[in-house]
Amino acid sequence: MAEVKKTVEKKAEEVKATAKKAATAAKAKTETAKTAVKAKAETAKTAAKKTVKKAAAKKPAAKKAAPAKDEIIVQVEGVNDVNVAAVVDAAKADYKAKTGKAAKAVTVYVKPAEGVAYYTVAGKGSDDFKVEL
Repeated sequence: MAEVKKTVEKKAEEVKATAKKAATAAKAKTETAKTAVKAKAETAKTAAKKTVKKAAAKKPAAKKAAPAKDEIIVQVEGVNDVNVAAVVDAAKADYKAKTGKAAKAVTVYVKPAEGVAYYTVAGKGSDDFKVEL
């Protein structure tokens, strides 16, 4: 019976040793996995930083200058020079001030002798629809 007891103890120690090796191997695998995850996280973090730096490094697109507008200026005796575009803008502003609506289609009639410009909006006019030159 002593022999059986020694055999059982020997087998028990072998099982313990095998279990210890398995635990050590599992621990090593866990550490390796943790290291791999950390490495991937660092790589992703670095890539994200580079992307942010690249995005910050790009300059915003330069705004294009507005194209130069053509001007028509009429010179009339007794009246200062008349900028036609300014008269149209003044007519639109006057219409909005009087009606509260934006003028879409404006026709302007310049009367230099009177020093005023009359206007119609969408073909409709009034004696009140005038601007001083």
